Amino acid sequence: MTFFPEVLERYAEAHTKPESDVLRELNRETHARVLMPQMLSGHLQGQFIRMMSLMLRPKYALEIGTFTGYSAICLCEGLQENGKLFTIDVNEELQEMALRYFEKSGMSHKIDFRIGMAAAIIPTLHVALDLVFIDADKLNYGLYYDLVFDKVRPGGIILADNVLWSGKVVEESQDAETIALKAFSDKVQRDERVDNVLLTLRDGLMVIRKK
Repeated sequence: MTFFPEVLERYAEAHTKPESDVLRELNRETHARVLMPQMLSGHLQGQFIRMMSLMLRPKYALEIGTFTGYSAICLCEGLQENGKLFTIDVNEELQEMALRYFEKSGMSHKIDFRIGMAAAIIPTLHVALDLVFIDADKLNYGLYYDLVFDKVRPGGIILADNVLWSGKVVEESQDAETIALKAFSDKVQRDERVDNVLLTLRDGLMVIRKK
């Protein structure tokens, strides 16, 4: 999930604002109890997401793919006082864990956590979004982009995780998820309505700004 040598990764973490106690505990519990813990954003990416939120000061933010709640807590850090984060996940088995850490973080009153299919829930959100984080099923990244785009205000930001997909996007043999992620990145690259930069942070993070 990272392309940097581990020693440089540790150096970067040592020179990045530390995880809060709640995030550190959530990180540990996710790795101890949850299948595929590498899906968690983690320290560096979590602090980048937090920084984006602090800079944008969103009133409304959307996360597609909650997992155990780590990135949701990071997104909440920059919300306006009366701001709201909508976070969507299809896996109800992790709901209790995420809700427990939302409460520990003191952010539960700012989080609207919905279990269900994102493609069905997104059209029901009648707000102007300042910040969107896409980190769900890779086959539907293009669909989620289309569904949220008109809801994002001009100057708003869309973040899309895992767009390098452990380097598979440049390999000759590719599975359906890799093909979908490549199609998504190509779609964004051709979209004249946005500015975009693909960061080699962790597993690849696409930063998209709506003009």
